[in-house]
Amino acid sequence: MPDHSTALTWTRAAPDDAEGPGPWIEIAFGPGDLVHLRETGDPDTVVTTTAQKWEAFTKGVVAGEFDHFAEADLHTSE
Repeated sequence: MPDHSTALTWTRAAPDDAEGPGPWIEIAFGPGDLVHLRETGDPDTVVTTTAQKWEAFTKGVVAGEFDHFAEADLHTSE
């Protein structure tokens, strides 16, 4: 697995007032029109997609296509 951590500039998606290590999602835009995502708690596991797919995803977020995930109580087990 390639070492993405040294070749990319990672930007953390965390609230402005967030303290501590997270866990947070980090994103890096790399060469070849690729977008890389990782979690702060597991920086060696990197998910890579294309800029075109990332743009479609972010437009879907803005349009509310994923609101049902935010509304669900995903942390409760029955």
